[in-house]
Formats: sequence, structure tokens, C-alpha cells
Amino acid sequence: MNIRGEIRIFLPAVILFSMLMASPSARAQSSRQSGVGAFATGNYRNLFLEDGHSPKEIQAKIDAAYSQLFHGDPQTQSVVFPAGSNSNGPLMYLTDWNNHDVRTEGMSYGMMIAVQLNKKADFDALWNWAKTHMYISDPKHPSSGYFSWSCKTDGSPNEETPAPDGEEYFAMALLFAGNRWPGGHGIYDYHAEALKLLTTMRHHTVITGPTKFGERSVGAEVNEEKAMILFVPGIMPRPFTDPSYHLPAFYELWSRWGPEEDRAFWARAAEVSRSYFVSVTNPHTGLAPDYANFDGTPRKEPFNSNSASFAYDAWRTASNWSVDWSWWHKAPAEQQLSDRIQSFFLSQGIDTYAPVYTLDGKSAVNKPGVAPDVHSAGLTATNAVAGLAATDRARAKQFTEALWNAPVPSGQFRYYDGMLYLMSLMHLSGEFRIWGPQ
Repeated sequence: MNIRGEIRIFLPAVILFSMLMASPSARAQSSRQSGVGAFATGNYRNLFLEDGHSPKEIQAKIDAAYSQLFHGDPQTQSVVFPAGSNSNGPLMYLTDWNNHDVRTEGMSYGMMIAVQLNKKADFDALWNWAKTHMYISDPKHPSSGYFSWSCKTDGSPNEETPAPDGEEYFAMALLFAGNRWPGGHGIYDYHAEALKLLTTMRHHTVITGPTKFGERSVGAEVNEEKAMILFVPGIMPRPFTDPSYHLPAFYELWSRWGPEEDRAFWARAAEVSRSYFVSVTNPHTGLAPDYANFDGTPRKEPFNSNSASFAYDAWRTASNWSVDWSWWHKAPAEQQLSDRIQSFFLSQGIDTYAPVYTLDGKSAVNKPGVAPDVHSAGLTATNAVAGLAATDRARAKQFTEALWNAPVPSGQFRYYDGMLYLMSLMHLSGEFRIWGPQ
């Protein structure tokens, strides 16, 4: 937790002088607390190991999932496909098989997985495709500096506006890549690319103009006053957020490694998101809605019949707060939230709970917009990650084992389920790590 009370200490004169002479940003950096999580200790929990699985078994499970989802049978297993090459090298895209498109969400997830598992060739090919086909460089375009959130597999856009969760994962994956594989040039100068994107996300001025799909107005991806990520950066009468877009574990790193002038903002955003997880979740079930207002109340939107319910976007929220606890140990309330949501889903049947619920815990399986795959591997995965923050180890173990026993997703819904499945395996094995500057 951040210490806000007054602390009086006596410092040697030379130390006091150096602190006073430091720049304001340096003083803010030195006073920023690092918590006692993995960032400070370098120790990442391995829940699979804690539950009795061997390191060899754990590594084999991760390797099998990566091999199948990135390089498996193209009709039934893989979501990643080679797409030739250009002057920057090989191209590769990661597709939402069910919807037959390429999304910034998936491309950035793929890059994050690749940098974590040290798969540089796959990382570079995905990034090359994203920069070639999704990135909008025209300074007059409303989405200048962002990525089209959805494209066809041939690279043509389905929409020319961004979705902030994609930019968030792009920025974090690029920073990790810059730290793990320094010395790149051009589009492979990952650090420079990350800083440019982070600057755009906060400081993009509102531009109104034509796109291939009509006039659009696009601004920053954050609400400056609330220090919250937006659902979309388009201009809306009542802007709102998506709880699963809140990534305080990442914001803490941006407050250290991001553009210097924005570091205080990202530190504030991390604190805001931690408090927001409490206000946006049901106090009994721990369920969050897909979309919500800044005050935490559910947001109903006509284009998503599940927007005010715990649905597909919201699956990720528990994973977000649990990884934040694992890395930083700054918000003990995140432990209570994990205990709460795991208790709820255990009451629904560890192997039978539904994918969509009202926030007070009523199943919405038979409602429109709910996939026929009732018990989903993606939700099994994120509920297991909640164990990183949970205090009831016996209960958390049931969720860890449910993920361990789940097969690698295949078939029609293998994209979203598969990405959450693989990243969750990495989180629970301590293989999803903070890659700091060398």
C-alpha cells in the first residue's frame, strides 16, 4: 500500500542534498513504493509446483499448448498463420477463428506470449503484420498513431478505430521485448515503439475526419480526470470503461519505464484501478460486468446484450487483479476479491459453471448472445489465476487442478479460450514475468 501519512526521518546531509537537487520526476520515482511482490523479490509463485506437479510436467504442458495454438493443425488447432514477408521480414497473424478476423486483442496477446516464452521470431512476425496492416500512420486520420482493432486476414480493415486493450498489451509486450532483446532497429526498436504508443494513448488530440467506414472522432484512450482506461477513445456523451481493461500491474511498470512526463499519471491510474476493482464487483459474488461507468455501476449498451452482466470480457478481470497482487502486493482487497469469486464459482460446480451470469449470480446460459459452449476453458483459466491472490489454498487448488486437467482448446472457439488458457498456464507456473531493463 502507498503510505500517505507524514514520516519524519533524519538523513545524512549529502543524501538530503542529492534528493533536493534531483528533478521532480526523479524524486517522485524514488518515493514510489515497489511493494513486496514479484517485482521487488524476483520470486514468482508456481501454483502447479505447489500442488505437486513436477517442473518437467509443467514445462511440457506449456510447450504443448504453445505448439498447438501457434503451430498446430491449421483447421482445428492453430490460431496463428504465416502470411509471407516484406522488407521487414516474415509476417504472421493471429486470428479469431470463430469470427474470421484479426484483432489487436489477439495480436497483442500473441506478442506477449511470445516474448514471455522467448519466441523472438514469432514475436517479430506478429509485430510486423500489426505494423504493416493495422497501424495507422496518417497524421490527419482520426486514429493516427493507433491500430485498427479488427482486420480481415488479408490485412484490410473491418474498422479503423482502436480498442484500448490491444494498445495496452502491445505497449507492455514491446517494453518487455525491448528489455529482453535490446538493440533492435526500425520497427524492431521495441522500446521506442512502446514509448511512442504510450504517449499516443494518453495525449492523442481529438481528431474528427473520414475513415473507410464513415466519419469518426477519436481522442485519448484514457479519461484524464478519472485516470481510467476508456472502453473506446471515440467521443461519447457519457464515456465509460471496461473493467477487464484495467491493468494496474502494467501501469506500475509504465510509471517506472514509460515516458517520463506520464509516469505520475500511470502511478495514479494503478491506484485508481485497484480501488475500482472493489467498487465494480458484486460484494457477494465478486463478479464484474463487461462494461461499467466510472462510479462502478454496470453499463448497458444496446450493441452488447451482456454488457451489464459478467460475460466474456469480464472473465479477465479476476486475472488482472490477481496478477497485480502477485507482482506488487499493494492492495490486500484483491485477496478478498479472489476468495469471493472462487467461492462463488465453486458453489456453481467446479466443472459445470456457466460462462455468463448476472452480477448477483444467476446463470444466463439461455439468453441471447451466450455461446453454446457452456463450460469454457477461458473462464476455467482465469478463475485459476485468481488463486495467485486467494487466501484459501485448499479451495484455490481445486481451480488450479481444473485448469491442469483441461485440454488445450481446439475447434471453433479456440482463439479466445486458447489465449486465456495459455497465458493462465504461464501465470500459474511463474513463467509470465516482469522483464526489466538489462
